Amino acid sequence: MFDMGWSELLVVGVVALIVVGPKDLPVLFRNVGRFVGKARGMAREFSRAMNEAADESGMRDVAKTFKTATNPLGSAMDGVKDAARGLTEGMGSGKYDPESETGKLAAKRSEDAKRIQATTAKAAAERKAREAQDALAKAEAELQALNDPAPEEPESKT
Repeated sequence: MFDMGWSELLVVGVVALIVVGPKDLPVLFRNVGRFVGKARGMAREFSRAMNEAADESGMRDVAKTFKTATNPLGSAMDGVKDAARGLTEGMGSGKYDPESETGKLAAKRSEDAKRIQATTAKAAAERKAREAQDALAKAEAELQALNDPAPEEPESKT
């Protein structure tokens, strides 16, 4: 924050306390806080407007072109990632011909995903059932302990 450390902030606070006085200091801090909030909001709005203008003018495309020129390997990897993402999204949506090899692979992948989801759901349900059985057994044991009269201690002969 303005490249100021805690010691500098403490000095500013003490000077403000002396100059403004303890009675008006909360009002000053409240007004400073409002001003900072408004300044942040204006900066955020300005940044958003500049980003929208850059999108409309095609600056993002130019920046992407420069990125491609300066880092061709990274751009190639981005292309591979986009292609892989498109392939996996297409497989799950049934966009492929079911008779083609890709369609068969997509169908198998979809079935495998459903099987994994069902297995996971079953395991979670079994775990919840075990937890419920354990809680029930514990509650029954506590109830039994409350219902059983405490064993009387034999009187000692003195």
